[in-house]
Amino acid sequence: MTELLGADVLGLELWQVLLVLAAGFWAGTINSIIGSGTLVTFPVLVSVGLPPVTAQVSNAMGLIASGFSGTWGYRRELAASRHLLPPLALASFLGAVIGASLLTRLPPSVFGYAAPALLVFALTVVVLQPRIQAWVRRRSAEGGAVPGADSPVPVGPVSPTLWTLVFLTGIYGGYFVAAQGVMLMAIFGVLFVGGTLVHANAVKTALALIVNLTAAVYYLVFAFDRIDWRAVVLIAASSLVGGSVGARIGRRISPIALRVTIVAVGLAGLVVMLLRLRGVG
Repeated sequence: MTELLGADVLGLELWQVLLVLAAGFWAGTINSIIGSGTLVTFPVLVSVGLPPVTAQVSNAMGLIASGFSGTWGYRRELAASRHLLPPLALASFLGAVIGASLLTRLPPSVFGYAAPALLVFALTVVVLQPRIQAWVRRRSAEGGAVPGADSPVPVGPVSPTLWTLVFLTGIYGGYFVAAQGVMLMAIFGVLFVGGTLVHANAVKTALALIVNLTAAVYYLVFAFDRIDWRAVVLIAASSLVGGSVGARIGRRISPIALRVTIVAVGLAGLVVMLLRLRGVG
């Protein structure tokens, strides 16, 4: 059994391939339920030996597959929000370009030091996600005082504050990806006027996909040598499957269990990155 798990597949040991596939499937599932799948795949890629920047680039490209299925599933809500999408999509696009540029142009050592801090930040956002969601729901229920807040569909125009915050989230997403969806939902809880939480979630899903796609194109043009295509293919295939069955799995699995899994895997990846910084292992 040990020899079988140590067999070479795509230049990786079989156990590493299976681990990346499992992480991709789990990330696709998580993304379709609560988001933050990157906090599973990124640490796993680091743990199997990929440098942090390569892991981040390859992970962002691989998870695009699950983003498409999620966006397609929200097509009706997106149609109702179509007047908001162009300005917000532009904000996400411009932010993603800057974030991806920072990732690929700064020395890898900068990301090596920044990644642990960003990972801790993203894990904190995930832990606080239930409170964020509860707050968003309360504001949605109490938002009658805001003109247009009681509209059954989103209303415009996009305020400069909303545009700026989405732009800044795009920079974060283009650089690190993890938990950008949770951050967008927190922003929409304050500034997204009208519609329902489903509309806000639909726009969030579309904007996250735009950020990931923009970053992926940037990587293809300016950082092709940092892409590990083995990781991209493995995560894309497994996350696509995970995303398609995530809703069914989500009906049976406690959100708390999912959140615990994210935090546990994220902490394991954090330990690996900290040990690398200290020159251990």
